[in-house]
Amino acid sequence: MRAFHDKTIMITGGAGFIGSAVVRYLVGDARCRIVNVDKLTYAGNLDSIAEARGRDNHHFEQVDIGDQDALTRLFEKYRPDIVMHLAAESHVDRSIHGPADFIATNIVGTYTLLEAARRYWQDLSEHERDRFRLQHESTDEVYGDLQADEPAFTEATAYAPSSPYSASKASSDHLVRAWHRTYGLPVLITNCSNNYGPCQFPEKLIPLMILNALENRKLPVYGSGDNVRDWLYVEDHAKALCTIAAHGKVGRTYNIGGRSERTNLDVVQSLCGLLDRLSPRPSGSYATLIEFVSDRPGHDKRYAIDDTRLSSELGWAPEETFESGLEKTVRWYLDNETWVNRVRSGEYREWLAVNYDQRSATE
Repeated sequence: MRAFHDKTIMITGGAGFIGSAVVRYLVGDARCRIVNVDKLTYAGNLDSIAEARGRDNHHFEQVDIGDQDALTRLFEKYRPDIVMHLAAESHVDRSIHGPADFIATNIVGTYTLLEAARRYWQDLSEHERDRFRLQHESTDEVYGDLQADEPAFTEATAYAPSSPYSASKASSDHLVRAWHRTYGLPVLITNCSNNYGPCQFPEKLIPLMILNALENRKLPVYGSGDNVRDWLYVEDHAKALCTIAAHGKVGRTYNIGGRSERTNLDVVQSLCGLLDRLSPRPSGSYATLIEFVSDRPGHDKRYAIDDTRLSSELGWAPEETFESGLEKTVRWYLDNETWVNRVRSGEYREWLAVNYDQRSATE
């Protein structure tokens, strides 16, 4: 991490799932300073950055990225060299039930951050301007979906978002590119595949299935479970983001993939097999809890990422296979009951009831 020595890195959404992984990865380098900016919505969790909060080079600021005045104060106070923009509303099902938060955070919040960054950057010295970067993290979902025999998404794939979530992220990507082209703001954009790993809020597929299984609750699988996703271990993602921030070419987009395409049903069955081995259920395999439920609206068929640009230009490759990453993830949830219990609030239970308990089972 020599590239970050003596630099100040502002991370928005740094108490969230991916942001906290980046913070945990960077905080060990005492020669860089981390400014962790998070609103602390339901998915932001200070327990996920517990090891960082006692470090002298970590500074936490509870700020909404939609608050222009607060952002301006942060830029003036900390004088960042790199901004890693990871704050976002990111769950497709939530976007279907309530899209307003996704418009506010992902579009308006990104605009507000871009404007604060632009004003700050324009007032820097020439040397400081040359070393400043704003890196915006997006998703493979902006590209729409693929049929089974279609090639994976590249950075040149046309946008075709399907959900309020992916549409809001596509909008934010376009804003970032416009601020680069119109104002010269030095930006980088990343589009990643589905993440999994420690500290993920249990509304997403893998932690939801792990925790439901441990409580002997049904494991709801949408439709027939044949939707395909590429799975990326979150710590591999954190390393990729830092590699791009340090060495990426300004104005470029980099796709980040896990090289692990699996159907949703394959993922759930793999989890059941791991749990059968690591935490056996007295009444038999966890796979008996699998229940197929009515599909969600506009469910994308398949995502796949071609990360050739990232691997060839910057030399990155995922270190975890899907099997090794999944076992690490299951073991983490089994070993961190306190973290799990602290995030599973009444609001979380209400969400499960709204999104899953009321879905009808399919034959």
